[in-house]
Amino acid sequence: MKLITTTAELDAACARLARHPSITVDTEFLRETTYYPLLCVIQLASAEEAVVIDTLAEGLELGSFFTLMADETVLKVFHAARQDIEIIWHRAGIVPHPVFDTQVAAMVLGYGDSIAYDSLVERITGHRPDKTHRFTDWSRRPLTEEQLHYAVSDVTHLREVFAALDADLAKRGRNDWVSEEMEVLTSPKTYDFHPERAWERLKTRVRKPKELAVLMEVAAWREQEAQSRDVPRSRVLKDDAIGDIATHAPTTLERLANLRSLPKGFERSKWGNDIIAAVQRGLTRDLNNLPKLERPRNNVNTSAIVELLKVLLRMTSERHGVASKILATVDDLEQIAADDHADVAALHGWRRELFGEAALGLKHGRLALAIDKGRVLPINRGET
Repeated sequence: MKLITTTAELDAACARLARHPSITVDTEFLRETTYYPLLCVIQLASAEEAVVIDTLAEGLELGSFFTLMADETVLKVFHAARQDIEIIWHRAGIVPHPVFDTQVAAMVLGYGDSIAYDSLVERITGHRPDKTHRFTDWSRRPLTEEQLHYAVSDVTHLREVFAALDADLAKRGRNDWVSEEMEVLTSPKTYDFHPERAWERLKTRVRKPKELAVLMEVAAWREQEAQSRDVPRSRVLKDDAIGDIATHAPTTLERLANLRSLPKGFERSKWGNDIIAAVQRGLTRDLNNLPKLERPRNNVNTSAIVELLKVLLRMTSERHGVASKILATVDDLEQIAADDHADVAALHGWRRELFGEAALGLKHGRLALAIDKGRVLPINRGET
């Protein structure tokens, strides 16, 4: 293991790593007090070596690392890659490609929903990773020998995990399934997040177009404020407060002060007038050009269908050795119950072949479920 602290060392290491068909990659970062993650350490490994890059080292330029991430001849292997890729996208405006995510591959191979790295390493290699430094402050310097050992083990164990999963995928003919998932993971659209889409991340439910319009404007304002100040969204305004503002649409500071979800005196802060302005922008939006609000799908009929689909999903997951979460989410099931042509992943590609067609068949009575010796089995009833 080599600790890299200079640009020359990094350039040489990346040149060596680029000669290999695949490398493993991990990052250590902090984001508790910032909007954008603070990249502290990068770990890389090939079949021959492993390096730890101190990204906070004075004068270190990461250009050769970003070039390596964009090198189409080198497969980049991550575990739970989304946050790592998000950091690279933010720092360099590129999405690593090609990519292999061991968490996704493990789900496709039936290791469970979103299996943790430590658990996957133990199940495949028998080695129990040291978790001591999982929550360490990676921004502190100097890095200790224990931290370096922990950091490098993440990418050295990942080599073994990748080799085992890749072989199993080939044996079971599921490489294309993972490739399909990687297309989404490596799409710039996944990471090119604009303030006007900030409302999509909120769990808050609004029922009227006017409420949605206000929600969109206030959420966009919060996103811009968090980005410009580089602070977490919740430091500006909490999610429940945005929902409260959308519902009540206060147009004066006095009405804003009456909302219980806001801290006392918030309306007198510099943000009070900004929020009132955002509310007013929302109220003047053309309601005909807003996204359509989802209709509640919790009526008696669809609820019963969803419960049956859950049984089918679990049966399919166990039968084919695939994590249920990657086949379909509960939201997918609810949409399928309400609409045969719902635009959900479960009704496209390999998921439709494995589960989606059966789900529609169950919904329309062409498929039934029966219990035989304690096991749920599908029964084809044909056209009804």
